[in-house]
Formats: sequence, structure tokens, C-alpha cells
Amino acid sequence: MKITTVSTCALCGIFPLTLLPTLPGMVCVSSLFCLACMLCLIPHKYLLYAGLTLLFFLWGILAAKEAIWAGNTLPANTQQAVVHITATDHMTTHYGQITHLQGRRIFPAQGIVLYGQYLPSEVCAGQQWGMTLKVRAVHGQLNEGGFDSQRQAIAQHRPLTGRFLQATVISPQCSLRARYLSSLNTTLATYPWQQVILGLGMGERLSVSQEVKSIMRDTGTAHLMAISGLHIAFAAFLAAGLIRAGQFFMPTRWIAWQVPLVGGIACAVFYAWLTGLQPPALRTIVALIVWGALKLSGRQWSGWAVWTCCLAAIVVVDPVAILSQSLWLSAFAVAALIFWYQWFPLPEWPLARAGHVFIKLAHLQLGITLLLLPVQIALFHGISLTSFLANLFAVPLVTFVSVPLILAGMIAHLTGPVMVESGIWYLADRSLALLFWGLSSLPEGWINIDQRWQWLSLSPWLMLIVWRLNVWRTLPVICFSGLLFLSEPFWRISRAEVWQVYMLDVGQGLAMVIARNGKAILYDTGLAWPGGDSAQQLIIPWLRWHNLTPEGIVLSHEHLDHRGGMDSLLKTWPTMWVRSPLGWKGHLPCFRGESWQWQGLTFSAHWPLRGTNDRGNNHSCVVKVDDGKRSLLLTGDIESPAEQKMLSHYWQHLQSTFIQVPHHGSNTSSSLALIQRVGGQAAFASASRYNAWHLPSWKVKQRYQKQNYQWLDTPHQGQVTLDFYQENWQIRSVRDQILPRWYHQWFGVPEDNG
Repeated sequence: MKITTVSTCALCGIFPLTLLPTLPGMVCVSSLFCLACMLCLIPHKYLLYAGLTLLFFLWGILAAKEAIWAGNTLPANTQQAVVHITATDHMTTHYGQITHLQGRRIFPAQGIVLYGQYLPSEVCAGQQWGMTLKVRAVHGQLNEGGFDSQRQAIAQHRPLTGRFLQATVISPQCSLRARYLSSLNTTLATYPWQQVILGLGMGERLSVSQEVKSIMRDTGTAHLMAISGLHIAFAAFLAAGLIRAGQFFMPTRWIAWQVPLVGGIACAVFYAWLTGLQPPALRTIVALIVWGALKLSGRQWSGWAVWTCCLAAIVVVDPVAILSQSLWLSAFAVAALIFWYQWFPLPEWPLARAGHVFIKLAHLQLGITLLLLPVQIALFHGISLTSFLANLFAVPLVTFVSVPLILAGMIAHLTGPVMVESGIWYLADRSLALLFWGLSSLPEGWINIDQRWQWLSLSPWLMLIVWRLNVWRTLPVICFSGLLFLSEPFWRISRAEVWQVYMLDVGQGLAMVIARNGKAILYDTGLAWPGGDSAQQLIIPWLRWHNLTPEGIVLSHEHLDHRGGMDSLLKTWPTMWVRSPLGWKGHLPCFRGESWQWQGLTFSAHWPLRGTNDRGNNHSCVVKVDDGKRSLLLTGDIESPAEQKMLSHYWQHLQSTFIQVPHHGSNTSSSLALIQRVGGQAAFASASRYNAWHLPSWKVKQRYQKQNYQWLDTPHQGQVTLDFYQENWQIRSVRDQILPRWYHQWFGVPEDNG
């Protein structure tokens, strides 16, 4: 059987891990294994392929079960563990691997991230600590079109987070890499672009400033900062070239063509280890080893065969890597290059050498820009209009100047004289200064793309294929139908009778969106923290992805978990109005008796009373949204005392079809009288899974369910969507219905919320 056939079976077998809603049980796995063995024993080619694909599928299933085993098993109890530190910010965030549990070694080691605590002594990568751990299963906020941190954590084999109750250092010795990195930090302390040098040379990207990251994102050059194929492969080819040059001085009988190849790969492996063996670097090493093995076989392999074998080797070695966005971005980029050079080779033009080099670079960049468009929109929800120009000078400058200088500086740091090392670092720093001067000089070119254009982003691939095969002449009907399908966002007719309510998963805060006809009103804006807020991180990208223009904000009260994103939203859309009971400058009133119309919906305020000086939870603005048939009661953080006062005078106006559970499901709210008076069909609660107050309270949840409410909360369901139609309504949640995947589920103890 050909190796390319086996590779194709591996990819087909492991790919379903990206789509499965749940993992099959061990009884099903055992049955499928028996079936696969039977298929492999039948002497028929296609049945053999089917059996092999099924075996790879089961291999992926077992790897996925192993990846979530720790999250489902360890959080139940306090654990005595030995933790090997792999990375740290030297403050309160530490990445590690649990190597021993309860005095017994475990294999493979389980990745964990320890947050929010200083270790009792100086910490560095390579140390071993004995810890009493309170372990939590990984859990991420989940919204349509948002960043999937839970999927990323599983792809990186970090299924656990937690904190330590006690910690004692077992082995205080730092790793060679940590000591080398510390020495480099000291040497580079005076250079302005120190952090970028360390990011490019050692993969230390956490300390790169947000300003630098924004510039690289807006110009489409963020890929240059990753320790990936570009850097590892360059190190391999540089080492191979040096070894080949050294062979010119050797006797002929000592020269073997395999030596530069093997030596280059060995140097690449060492460099990948030096940069911390981050997942992109590890995948590149696997691909390089496979490529080297194919070359050593002495056979001629096509580009697609090499691509298939390398990608298959990566996912066989680490099946859950198929969940990694960076893997798909890299694989898609290589596939795009193969496609581009096979279908659209560069014509031979009579140009000078310099002109020919420029044309080749422009041809390469044009192919990457066009063919990576679907992946960029899917992953980043936007494109950079300046990326073509930016990469024209950034790629050669970084690849042939900055990275070689940084690699030379890293070698000189170990071996060279101080003056030589200083000179190299100075040149590397100046090359980066030139890079960012050029990037900063370009006009702002980042364009946000909403979900309507997802299919249209495939048009470059389709148009190139149509042009290359002359399909527009031979099959004009198919071309016209395809053009009509891709133009659907232009002529899509929105149904005026449909409106939606979204409870966004913002953690321990509240942000709800009422949407109709492409417009939106927000009820609260999530939380804020030092250096960011929910609007910057989540709400603004979410609104843009869904093509919604916010026109106003109803702010329930002044607490930071409800108004945290307001300033960022007003900065992005300055014409938005704000209603609140706070009496702040520019705010419209939100008191009992206020009502207004918006997009055919009636908004009426039922609390607080005008003229009171109260503040806090019990001063929350309670608003009812009504379309004439169905209604939603938005309650903020109102508590039982205010609930009783509101009910005593205005109970006849509070009946609603749905209710936003007050105060994140706290037992100080949601009195039985309010629940019965509202008489709704479903209740929605917003909270963070691991919050200090263990919200929502199981007593409150039980209280609603006993009154025949359907209960939904963001820790379990993620974003909750409520669709209203002319005659009916529908509730959908991301974890359960919109995007059900095994890696999105609630791992760990079923009711653990704190």
C-alpha cells in the first residue's frame, strides 16, 4: 500500500474529531475496532482502505478521550502532585505539567495553568514543585464567531487550570533554556526592540506589547512573529548550507549528500527545543522529519504527496492537533502555494536580475493574499488591505535580515566576543526598527468582515479555477449559478417580523443584545478589568461579525460587571444613546413609567422609582421588551427587597414570556413571588463558571424549574439565542444546538461552579 494512501486514510479518519458532538463510549469503540479488523482482513482494496480509515478514526477517539480524561477525573478532589514548570510570567501565571499524582507517575503528563498566585520562592522553567492542588477542568466563554479558548486549550494539551493550596520546591534548578533566556534578557535590556527579538528568536511572545501586535495584525504580518515553519525551516536550511560548504574542504570519500540533510534537520530540532517546543514548532519538526525521510528514500515525490504525508504524520503523532487553528492556517498556506505554482506559474519575462527577484516575490505574495482569504476571514473575521504591500518588504526583511541576525546573535551569545555580539544585536534591533517604521507608515488597512461574506471569501479560489479551466466558456450555466449563490448577501431579504435576543457569554457579568433589521440595543455591556473590557474583547467583534449596528444602551446600574464595556462601545459608535437610572451626564432616564418604541418593539421601564437616591443592585433598571405577543423582562441585579416593592404596586405589568434571572442567579434575588407573577416559560442566567460566589445558586435554579420554567445559563449553554417569529419562538444555545462539539462540553464535576 502506498504511503500517500495510508496518509489519506489517516487524514480522513482523524478529521471527524473537528465535527463530532460527543465522543463514542468504549463499547462502541470496541465494536468499531472489531469491524475495522474484519475489514482489513478482507482481500479487497477499498474495504482495506475503509478498515484502515476506521482504525485511524479510533486512534483519534482514544487520543481525544485521553485529552479530556484529566479534566473529567481530577477536579473532584484535592490532588497531591508534582508539577514541572514549563513557562512562567514570574508573577502569578505559571504553565506546568503534572508528572506525579498521589506519589505515582502519570503518563502522559497533564498540562495545567496556575493562575492568580505567587509561588513562595523565585520560579523559572525547569523547576519541579510539590503542590497540593485544587484542580479545575478547562472552561471557556463560548459565543458565535468568538475565539474558542476551550478548543485551543485542549489542542495545546492544557486541559486543567487551578490553584495551589501548598507549594514546596523539589528541584530549584532552572532548565538550560530558562537560564539562556534569562541571560539573553539581561544582554538585550538596553535595546528598544528587545521583546520582538525574543519573540522572533525564542518564541517569547507574551511580553510583546499590544501596540506591536496591533500593527502586525492590521498589516497582515502577524504570522512573522510565530516560531513556525518559516523560522525552523530557515534554521534547517542554513545549517544544511553550512554543512554543505564545509564538505568542499573534505576528501571526496567522506562526502555524502545525506549529511547536510540530516544535519540540517538535527539543528532544526535543537532550535525548536531552544524556543520551548511550542506546538507550531513541534509540528514543523514532525513535518521536516517526514520530508527528510521522503528525500532519503531516493524517490521523486510530488508537492501534494509531501503535503499529505507531512500533515498526516502531524495528526497521527498528535490527533488533537487537528483542532489547532495554527495547524490549519499553516497547512492551508502550504497547500495554497502548491496550488498557485502548479496552476499559475510565473511567466518568463526578460527582466534584470533585481526586477526578476521583485516579480517573483510579488507573484508569491499575490498567491498567498488571494488563496488565504477564506481562512483569514474564518479565523480573524477580517482582512488587511495593506498586507500585500506590507509583506512585500516585511517577509524578505525578516526572513533574510532580522532572523539570520537574531540566530547569529544567539550563537554569538554562547561563543562569540562581546563586541561581535553587541554589533549583531545592534544590527538586528535596527532592522526591526526599519520594519516597524515601514509598517507604521502604511495607511490603516484592516477591514472587518461579517459572517454574510464567509462564502463569498471562496471566490478567489473559484474564479482562478474557472479562469484556468475555461469553465466560463464550456459551462456558463454553472458559472452563472455559482455567481448568483455567492452574491446572496447582496440580495438577501430580511424578514421584518423576526427579532432576536442574545445573552452573550461574558463570564461574571451581563451583556444582552436585542436585534432587529440589522440594528441592536444592548442591555448592559459586560465587565472590565485592568487593560481591557468585555466590549473590546468580545462584544464589538461579535456585533461586527453579525452585521449589527448598535443604536443604544440600556444600563441597569453602575456596577463594573454591567457597565464595563460602555466606554469602548461609545468610542466605537459615538452616536449611541444611553438610558440608565444613574442621572449621569448625557444619559436618558430609565425609571418607572418611561417607555419608548424601537423597530416596532415596545420598551417599558418598571423600576426604579424616579427621585430616589438609592444606588447598587436594588436601583437596577428593570425593562420589559414587548412585540405585542411575546415579551422579555430584563432585571439587572435587582434583589428581593426591591422585587417586593415593585410587585406591591405594579404587579399587573410584570407578566412576561421570558425573564433574565436577576443578579446572576443569586439566592438574594428571584423571590418566589416574582417568579410566579412573571409566569414565564424560560429563564436565562448570566454568570462565570468558576466564580467566587458559586452562582447561579442551585436553589434558585430549582425554584424556577418547580414553576415550570425552562432554565438556561451561560456556564452550561454558552451564548443563548432567542428567536422570535410571527407565530412562534425558538431557543438555541451554542454548546447544545448551534455548535455542539465534544471539545465544547462541560468537563469535570457536573455541578462544579466554583
